[in-house]
Amino acid sequence: MLGLELVVVLSLAVLVCNSLGPRWGVAPPVLLLITGVLLGFVPELREAHLPPETVLLLFLPALLYWESLTTSLREIRNNLRGIVLMSTLLVIITAWAVAAAAHALGLPWGPAWVLGAAISPTDATAVAALARMLPRRNVTVLRAESLINDGTALVIYGLAVGITVGEEHFSAPHVSMLFLFSYLGGAAAGALTTWLALRARGLFNDPALGNVVMILIPFTAYLLAELIEVSGVLAAVVAGLVMSQAGPRVSGAAPMRRQADAFWSLATFLLNGALFLLIGLEAQSTVRSLSGSDLTDALTLVAIVTAVLITVRLAFLFAAAYLIRLIDRRPQQRLRRVSNRARVVSTLAGFRGAVSLAVALSVPTALDSGEPFPERDQVVFVTSGVIMVTLLIQGLLMPTVVRWAHLPTDTSVDEELLLAETRATEGALAALPDLAAETGAAPPVVDRLRTEYETHLAVLYAGRAEADDDSVLQHAEDYTTLRLALIAHKRATVISLRDEHKIDDTVLRQIQAKLDSDEVRLTHR
Repeated sequence: MLGLELVVVLSLAVLVCNSLGPRWGVAPPVLLLITGVLLGFVPELREAHLPPETVLLLFLPALLYWESLTTSLREIRNNLRGIVLMSTLLVIITAWAVAAAAHALGLPWGPAWVLGAAISPTDATAVAALARMLPRRNVTVLRAESLINDGTALVIYGLAVGITVGEEHFSAPHVSMLFLFSYLGGAAAGALTTWLALRARGLFNDPALGNVVMILIPFTAYLLAELIEVSGVLAAVVAGLVMSQAGPRVSGAAPMRRQADAFWSLATFLLNGALFLLIGLEAQSTVRSLSGSDLTDALTLVAIVTAVLITVRLAFLFAAAYLIRLIDRRPQQRLRRVSNRARVVSTLAGFRGAVSLAVALSVPTALDSGEPFPERDQVVFVTSGVIMVTLLIQGLLMPTVVRWAHLPTDTSVDEELLLAETRATEGALAALPDLAAETGAAPPVVDRLRTEYETHLAVLYAGRAEADDDSVLQHAEDYTTLRLALIAHKRATVISLRDEHKIDDTVLRQIQAKLDSDEVRLTHR
């Protein structure tokens, strides 16, 4: 029964923590993590563990795909240089610095490099959940970094484990080829999978069947990458980025897109919540694996490694920025500059999460010689401890530091949304006569549509910053309020007809779906 009990407990915890977090001014992931630790005291739940295969092969493809699907490719292009440096060079430097610090404290080089690889990448899930208060550009850079750097870290991890167990060798050309093949192969696997899925999507008119094809994209891309031994992380990310550009061009796919958005939003919300809870459960489990002096040494290592992570990240962000300033003097480069306080915020936003824990738990238990893998328990414990510290302490400090940084208010999304709606409506009005003639629409129909579009355009014009006529906006608000009241009245009438056995439940569901669609369109939820 543990499986069913765990589903109920995790679901209730996700519900409660996400409800209380905004009320208490605490990020829900922080509450979820604390709740997971507390749940670890329940004897029945101590048997629950976070299988690394579940994270790397089930959670990770879905979450990376959705994060890349909903990120801004334009912002990634504009900040590509910084993103590439942070997702590759910073990961390598961080892994080396952590390995050096751990080795200085008595950890052999092999396990030290495994530890460095495990906690060097930031976590896409944690960043997306805890950095939402930042401006769009900052969030995009952090999300893109966390999407890609897992691939770099997994290559380092594979190399470190392979050398430790005696299956790999180290040389600069060999490592360079590993990175190159992993990235290029992963990108190719993701692009190929998405291209095939888009072709297969055209074979199905049923939105449900089309979405089954779409749901298979991240898992198929990841599987293909794993089969050819390249980066599954990059395959899922590239699949999401390609889909974000190609998906809107698919004609007749509106029902499928609406269904897919609802599915992915809910699925990733639950997966994210479950991950933070399971991290808390697993963290407490790792504490029980050590005792006495080993626990003291491990706690010391957690504190030192966390300090190394913050120091290296802060130093890298400042050094890279000033180096780029010296090299690139173009005017457009100056426009991309951010304040030193913003870099402190980016440093604090370097959260670690489930991927790091999954990597640590994936460490083999024995070497090729049959001897136990050296210091495996300590690697898992330190990784868990660092995740807890970065999520709890940095997560709690984030709102205060963001306020201290005085980051500029980002209104670009609202401005571009208004621009897009205005241009689209103006274009539709201009094309109305030709389209009416082409479709053979009757004049009363054309006049009705013209009136609707002109009214909508007047509201858009009134919504501009320089507009000073509030009457149009007030009329639009009154119209929306009245429409919502009418929808509620119609819904109540239909439910009464169902209760009086005058219509069937099937009819009720069909009409309710139409009313719900109208309500969502009016409320913009």
